[in-house]
Amino acid sequence: MAFLRRKGNSYYLVHNLRRGGKVKQLHLACLGERPRLTDDVIRKVRRNHPMLEVNWRELRKRLDNHVELLVTDTNYLNRLAANVRKLNLELADVAPRWLAFGASQETATEFVALLKLLRSTLDIKLHEWHQAPLLPGMRKAFR
Repeated sequence: MAFLRRKGNSYYLVHNLRRGGKVKQLHLACLGERPRLTDDVIRKVRRNHPMLEVNWRELRKRLDNHVELLVTDTNYLNRLAANVRKLNLELADVAPRWLAFGASQETATEFVALLKLLRSTLDIKLHEWHQAPLLPGMRKAFR
């Protein structure tokens, strides 16, 4: 039976195997700091371990019931801010002309859809934080 295991700050999808009377853990996938069982993860595990039977429905149910405590770790927020800065710079370099010549129609369409999703998520988050600022004076930062 596959299950989640936390090691350090990351979560892993693992499966126990018995070899020579000893239990060995087979790492199926790294799920990162916030465990998410995406379709891509499932495809990769199925491709890399075709003989392994995993109850994906049960595993997703357990993940849905997994409670992630409020992140108050400054290091986490610093890493997230660094990722946002990096993404901002990367997106600034992408031009529509590049999509027309450098990517397939399917990839370009997916990229634009992801940008729209990102815009929606940002709008929702900025609205939430504008309505209920976490720190005194934060309301000015969102205008």
